[in-house]
Amino acid sequence: MQKKSRTITAGRPREFNTDLALESAIHHFSVHGYHGSSISDLNAALGLTTGSIYKAWGDKHGLLMAALERYIELRSAAVGQLLSAAPSGLAKLEALLGHYADISSGNSGEVGCLVVETAMELSASDEVIAARLARQEASRRAQFTALLQEAERDGSLPKQDDIASCADLLVAMTQGMRVLGKSGSSRERMQAIADKAISLLQH
Repeated sequence: MQKKSRTITAGRPREFNTDLALESAIHHFSVHGYHGSSISDLNAALGLTTGSIYKAWGDKHGLLMAALERYIELRSAAVGQLLSAAPSGLAKLEALLGHYADISSGNSGEVGCLVVETAMELSASDEVIAARLARQEASRRAQFTALLQEAERDGSLPKQDDIASCADLLVAMTQGMRVLGKSGSSRERMQAIADKAISLLQH
């Protein structure tokens, strides 16, 4: 459900759609980064005054944190829906890696991933950001681990020598795909990377 936030502008209450504003922030931070996004830039991108932004999220850092949470929420919902339709552990892995090929190419690839962008820019200097992104990385690793275990159980993949290392490899590979996508990688190139990963797991 989309949320609305009420702010005061020129003595009058004004409502705006918080989720839509955060999605605009996601796009802007993904393209320009945190330090490359001034408050005036964000005013224009979100269609909000500085006062509205500060009242709703405290400051630019608060806006980034809220945008990250919204981004993670949207991506998790999309992935959950994708995986629910796949009939086996292998099919789920193929669907998930195909999804990464989609979002790491074309316009979506050039916009980039807010998680990866923020990690590269801020993790070394911002403990709050680093902790949140570490939890997200752990969640992705756990997801890949669970899918690999499911594929072993249902026989769609052979038993892996070290599932933990395989999950780490898939996390690193998919994050790397998002980085490559920023420079304009093709869908075919991204799918070839995904296919190679599946091929390695099958042997």
